Amino acid sequence: MVLWIVLAIPTLGITLILALYEFLRLRSIEQGVTNKRVIYKKGIVSRNSEEMKLNSIETVEIHQGILGRVFGFGDVTVTGRGLSNVVFKTVDDPMAVKRKIESVSNPVG
Repeated sequence: MVLWIVLAIPTLGITLILALYEFLRLRSIEQGVTNKRVIYKKGIVSRNSEEMKLNSIETVEIHQGILGRVFGFGDVTVTGRGLSNVVFKTVDDPMAVKRKIESVSNPVG
């Protein structure tokens, strides 16, 4: 019985630390589409930011695995002129995000 307690305490501590890190990592991600650009920011301590102007967008692609298809999530890759791209990872309803980006970057009328 004492052995289980000795093993459980460090395991619980490590699990809590990993869960806290993952929570903070997910809370630090910002993804958005404005009327001028596509923005992706991430980072807890350091900050990485990717931006692309809407008039630079060439293609918008969706990548979904089996679980993504079943549960309705996936990655949306926005490719611009040259080699630049912005990837929105694990977004809900990637088709709606794709349609929104395309409607803003290529307005009808």
